Amino acid sequence: MSMPPDSVLRASASRKTIAALCAVLALSGLQLSGCTAPAGPAAPAAQAAATQAQPAEQALPSWRDGAARQALLKFVADVTRPGSPTFVPPEARVAVFDNDGTLWSEQPLYFQFFFLLDQVRAAAPQHPEWRNNAAFKALMANDMNALMANQKQLLGLIATANSGMSVDEYDRTIRDWLSRARHPKFNRPYTELVYQPQLELLSYLRANGFKTYIVSGGTIDFMRPWSQQIYGIPPEQVIGSSQAVRYMVRDGKPVLIRDPKLDFIDDGPGKPVGIYRHIGRRPILAVGNSDGDLQMLEYTAGGDGPRMAVLVHHDDAEREFAYDRQSKVGKLDKALDAARAKGWTVVSMKQDWQQIYPAGKP
Repeated sequence: MSMPPDSVLRASASRKTIAALCAVLALSGLQLSGCTAPAGPAAPAAQAAATQAQPAEQALPSWRDGAARQALLKFVADVTRPGSPTFVPPEARVAVFDNDGTLWSEQPLYFQFFFLLDQVRAAAPQHPEWRNNAAFKALMANDMNALMANQKQLLGLIATANSGMSVDEYDRTIRDWLSRARHPKFNRPYTELVYQPQLELLSYLRANGFKTYIVSGGTIDFMRPWSQQIYGIPPEQVIGSSQAVRYMVRDGKPVLIRDPKLDFIDDGPGKPVGIYRHIGRRPILAVGNSDGDLQMLEYTAGGDGPRMAVLVHHDDAEREFAYDRQSKVGKLDKALDAARAKGWTVVSMKQDWQQIYPAGKP
């Protein structure tokens, strides 16, 4: 039985070198994980979850009709068919998606890392003492090797530049950056580098009674300002790494202030913990793309009843990027072996997706 889409869709709708850095940066505002405009009219992608479910033959038009698409359509049909032994009631239809490399691109660096480094550059005039800092010198020279060789100093710079402000001020900073920043390869806003096939999958799932969540190593602060507009996923359904905040009254107004301290890292084994804490249900569908998603996929697939674990394999150097076992960003090694051993669905971007990015603004 097809269910109507979530009512929240309105018409207005994470491993050594860089990997080690990702894990540490993960919070001080600092996840290297994983942006355009402030809230505005709902994106066509979000509006795509129409008021009634699409027939299966018309669903997922940007997916080639291969094994991956058929497996997804069959799973949805199985869990939504009343009277079937595989039927799952709507309240238990929970689907979780990694963000970086799963819903949008993550090369040559996690998009949030670009933001964090820009924050350091922007804060530089207020910190003349940084001129003698080796990491700052490397950043100004765009010397990534030197930057990675001075990780401790880099962490300090990022912590200083991304803390001390209120959460509302930080939210505005993120929105402003996303409205101006462009990807170094594609010269498009980062929020236009979301995957069209995944936008369709999110909408199709919601149209069939699923509740969709983001479960990412990136910080919730960075994703929540735009997740509903781009993905149709409201901020309360975004699970990510988090930075410590504290309450205070500033200038007579109650505010939450960001502190340079990690509160929770939602990556690797942290993802099932985040799911348990925030959702309280084991998902029946999980989609990821890297070793940082392995435990989330294992946790999802290890439950009772119908389950589906999906891995996106980046193998399209022409239209996007090709990387897996040797990549410092989005490494896919152990999870790829697990997928093959356990029979999980592996999506080839090159073979299974007719289109990578939306033709226009998502």
